[in-house]
Amino acid sequence: MPELSSRVKTFTDSVIRRMTRINDQQPDSINLSQGFPDFDPPSVVLDRLVHVAHEGPHQYSTTWGAANVRAALADKYTPTFGHEIDPDTQICVTCGGTEAMMASVMTVCDPGDKVIVFSPFYENYGADAILSGAQPIFVPLNPPDFGFDLDRLEEAFRQHPKAIIVCNPSNPTGKVFSRPELAAIGELATRYDAFVITDEVYEHIVYAPSTHIPMASLPGMAERTITCNSLSKTYSMTGWRLGFIIGPARIVEAARKVHDFLTVGAAAPLQEAAVAGLRLGPQYYEELQALYTHKRNLLCGGLADLGYTISWPQGTYFVMADISDFLALPQCSGMSDLQFCEWMIREYGVAAVPGSSFFHEQENRYIRFHFARGDDILEAALERLGRMAQLLASTA
Repeated sequence: MPELSSRVKTFTDSVIRRMTRINDQQPDSINLSQGFPDFDPPSVVLDRLVHVAHEGPHQYSTTWGAANVRAALADKYTPTFGHEIDPDTQICVTCGGTEAMMASVMTVCDPGDKVIVFSPFYENYGADAILSGAQPIFVPLNPPDFGFDLDRLEEAFRQHPKAIIVCNPSNPTGKVFSRPELAAIGELATRYDAFVITDEVYEHIVYAPSTHIPMASLPGMAERTITCNSLSKTYSMTGWRLGFIIGPARIVEAARKVHDFLTVGAAAPLQEAAVAGLRLGPQYYEELQALYTHKRNLLCGGLADLGYTISWPQGTYFVMADISDFLALPQCSGMSDLQFCEWMIREYGVAAVPGSSFFHEQENRYIRFHFARGDDILEAALERLGRMAQLLASTA
């Protein structure tokens, strides 16, 4: 039989999704690995979905998104970006933020081009570059605050990349890039003539005093920024697979062609129902921020009280925990972070993601938890993790 494509040998399946599958094999284990909320979308969206189920549409919508969805997106993001967004030429609705990123990278990159990726990174970015035939250039984000070294970043730009990918707020670190950091990235991208592809799916899950600033809103950046986003996290509908690209008309026109042949289009009835969410007012986003602030304080505060070393997130619903002390225990000696996560599921019934799946560098000291769960679930997880923390106390 002929050989398979060589590119599929250069990356693995999603470790995040793999941890969910492992968790599901363990009765009563609590999944804090794959980051999907365990609560419903807004009621106005669900009510609209009931009507759509009977009224339609049930056939293809316009390939790059139903007109009313694009209009709602333009109305939502024009004030945020600080410039007029044309729904007819500057928006492409995709099958989730995952496809938005894949289509964007494929749109701007030819085989052999280079793309800057911050490390740690959401695991899809490396695969996106490889599947596009591009070569990632990794620039480290330095714990515990996960800032970047400007000289190191410029060194990467000197290799003349076609684009840089910026996840803001950042999965897995929870970092929210400040205006000076974004301005520095934008200045380098302009000087070295590179695109900026942003992943802003956690834009509304940000904790005071941090604020989310769209890269496309910075002076001079709209013409070279491709914003990828999704309805999944903001409206708790990860299974609906609705994402979108916003950018200059010439880029979006090309991205629409890539999108067309990747997926044809996003689900028409789900688009129709989602418009009700996009039309929600400021109160919804304020309540969402308050909800996740509470959940962050519950899980992260609980972990800190138990003695875990964590990096408090500025945004997203993820937290990175340092497991170095556990790996020094006799029962965990020699474990990789993946083996530690598998052991934690078996012994304590809590699932996390091994941090090594996010790093280009050799890294074995972090795991990632998510806290988009009910309070009772988070409290149960803390009780189990408290029993695990007693292992450290017994060796002190």
